[in-house]
This record gives sequence, C-alpha cells and structure tokens, in this order.
Amino acid sequence: MKKAIFLASAVMLFSLSLNAFTLGKLGDFKFEKVNQNVYVMHGPEKEPSKENEGFMNNPAVIESQNGLIVIDPGGNYKVGKKILLEIEKISKKPIIAVFNTHKHGDHWFANKNIKEKYPEVPIYALTYMIEQVKDNAAETWYGILDRLTGNLEGTKPFTFPSQGIENKQTVVVDGQTFIMRHYAKGHTDTDILIEHTNSNTLFIGDNLITNRFGAFDESSSIIENIKVLEKIKNQEDGFKKYALYVPGHGPSNSEISKIIDPFLNYLKIVLAGAKKAYENDMASYEIKPEVHEQLKAYHSWDAYEGQMGKHLMKAYSEIEMLNF
Repeated sequence: MKKAIFLASAVMLFSLSLNAFTLGKLGDFKFEKVNQNVYVMHGPEKEPSKENEGFMNNPAVIESQNGLIVIDPGGNYKVGKKILLEIEKISKKPIIAVFNTHKHGDHWFANKNIKEKYPEVPIYALTYMIEQVKDNAAETWYGILDRLTGNLEGTKPFTFPSQGIENKQTVVVDGQTFIMRHYAKGHTDTDILIEHTNSNTLFIGDNLITNRFGAFDESSSIIENIKVLEKIKNQEDGFKKYALYVPGHGPSNSEISKIIDPFLNYLKIVLAGAKKAYENDMASYEIKPEVHEQLKAYHSWDAYEGQMGKHLMKAYSEIEMLNF
C-alpha cells in the first residue's frame, strides 16, 4: 500500500513538473495570491527575447463566486497555453471575462487561448484600443515580438477584444466591480487603469514599470505619464489609497511610494535633463552624460542602455512641441 501511495505521489509530482511554466534559467512562474481573491503571475523583468519566449508582463486573475476574470493574459499563443494551465491550478471555474489594458501585444495576444476554450467570453478594452489593434497596432506588435522572440506561431489570427469600454465606466462581472480610468496619453493613448473595488486593488498597466524599461512610441507621452503617476500617488482625480498596486511589469506592492517613486523619479530626471538641454540650446545627446550620472540607481534595470537615450530624445521632442 505504501509503495502504491509513493508511486502515485511520484506520478503526480512528475505531471505537475511537466506542466510547470518554466523558462530555463529564468525559473518557474506561477500565480501568487497577492490580495484577497486576486492572483498575479509576475513575469520576467526583461525585454522580449528567445530566452523569455516573449513573456514578461503580469497576468492577473480575480476569482469570483462562479468564475475567473483575467487581466492581460500574455503575449503569444505558445505562452498563453502555459499561462492557461497555471490559471487552472488556481481554480477549475470557467473564465468569464478578460480585460486588456492597452494595445501592445505582449499583454493581449494570448486572448486567443482563452477564447478557444471559452468561445462566449467577453474581452473588454478601451473602445479606441480595439480600433487601433484592428487597424495596424496588432500587426506592428506582431512584427516586433516575432523578430525578438521567434515564438509567435499560432498567435494569428488575432483574437481582438470584443467589448468596448470608456473612461470612468463601471463593469460588474459576477459580483466583482471594476472601475475604468483612461487618460488621453500616458504609456500609450489606449491605456485603461483598472480599479477592482472588491479587493481595493489598482491595476496600473504599463503606466508603471519596475526593474526594466520599454519604449515610448509615437502615441505615448512622458509628460502625461508623469501626470498619471502623480495623480495616483497624490490620490487625486478619483484615485485613493489602495491595498495593492499592480504594475504592467515588475513586482506588485502595497506601499504607494515604494512602487510609484522609482519609475516616476526616473521619468522626472529624464524630463528635467531634456528641459535643461532645450533651454541651453543643446541637443539631447549632449546632456545625456549628465543625465546618465543622475540615473545611477537605474543602471541595473533591464534595457537601460538601449532605452534611456531614446527616452531623453522623446522628452526633448515633447518640450519642443510645448514651446511651439
């Protein structure tokens, strides 16, 4: 009998290890219960690559009485399969809703995995985001991620969000209440920040990133991203003190200053450097060494070398536009 129990346990452990979401030396990834009925899988704090298979965002799951609600399920079909297996370890309840925080494909391309299993599931996103991804944003991000990771097989045809939402709209799913906030620009022009009132959790999306850097594209604004983070920190425009803050990339935290300040201060230093360069009739690259010295605390963040100079140029161009 003991031998049979041992063998059954060994088989179970072997089965679980086969299903574990493992990314080589980056380790195993699973959902952690972070606040009441909220679970988050914190992705690698890295740029998309073959090593991380294009997975680096923070998928989240809210468990309701009758189902599961997913926020940003991941960045491609192959990764989505692994994330879905991990979701099923939380609960065997069906997925009854999905939210996508913005147009960048590393957050929503895995919609397809959920839709295949639950064909009727509503997928919510800002109405303008849905327009953008159906126009060209999905193809743009497919090209970026495919080039960097080579792991997008099966991702097409895209599964676009199906339910348009707007700023300050409230969505109730199986007794779970979500309040949407959208600003014209920030990380992109398609962002929604999601307040889950039941658990007092704020999902900030890529308006907040920790330990790594991403690009600011033509639809983004460093100045406006700063304003959004200041509103959250100062509890303005309907924001309040939350039990948990979840960024688009990097660890979640319950302490507002600890989670907001690192990225906010980085953006402020970059903007101040760009402003100084503009006022002294300098090019952004001329002030880059000075700004680099001021950013010593960020030199270890992933992609710092590749992104800081681009962020400085972006901030400089925004200041130029304000002065025209």
